[in-house]
Amino acid sequence: MKPYILAESTWNEIKDRQINLAVLPWGATEAHNYHLPYATDNYQIEAIAAEAGRIAWEKGARVTILPVIPFGVNTGQSDIKLDMNLNPSTQLIILRDLVTVLNRQGIYKLLVLNGHGGNNFKPLLRELGLEFPKMFLSLCDWFRVEDKSKYFEEDGDHADEMETSLMMYLHPDLVRPLNEAGKGNEKQSVITGIREGWAWSERAWSMVTEDTGIGNPKLSTKEKGERLFQALTQKVGDLMVEINEMNPENRYR
Repeated sequence: MKPYILAESTWNEIKDRQINLAVLPWGATEAHNYHLPYATDNYQIEAIAAEAGRIAWEKGARVTILPVIPFGVNTGQSDIKLDMNLNPSTQLIILRDLVTVLNRQGIYKLLVLNGHGGNNFKPLLRELGLEFPKMFLSLCDWFRVEDKSKYFEEDGDHADEMETSLMMYLHPDLVRPLNEAGKGNEKQSVITGIREGWAWSERAWSMVTEDTGIGNPKLSTKEKGERLFQALTQKVGDLMVEINEMNPENRYR
């Protein structure tokens, strides 16, 4: 059993343990093209959290990895069958309840480790920060940790070369042959500001993509996924160490 994984720990191990940092992996359940499973985001964020937690634990961080929350914000995919949605307001309620537990028990540092692009935790953590002034609330989107262009040739953000390569490394048994995958073509908005990135509107998923993917997965390999996994978990592990060691009263320099 891994002592930094709460789900694998016993009460006898936990009851007297000093815990400085709780890490909450948060994923989603949604279609990922024709070749990746609905739980892709959950498999990825669970593995990243566990490996980063191991790295941090072995460097002395008193960290615990909470069980993954498997549903995320999928408001733009309401017509994609069994894409399961939690509204942002629901996420706030869940986060508030979990932060209440940590705050009450004297675990004053929380890292939300996000595995789904539709989740936007910044405004939620801002609100909770006012309610729980003792808490240090932080966020990491794993897909922003590394520069994708160092590892992958094709751009994208959903069931693309990056996600497919990572799943080939983590769960090759769950990846369908790439000749079954769609091309992941993305239609662009007719609005200039949205296309250029300085304006925003939520993507209507079934209008944007025919196969639910965005990004061509055809050049994916297990080796690319392994290189990315090792690099990003090292960085996330170091992040956990720094949060663990940080004095909230002296957090800037």
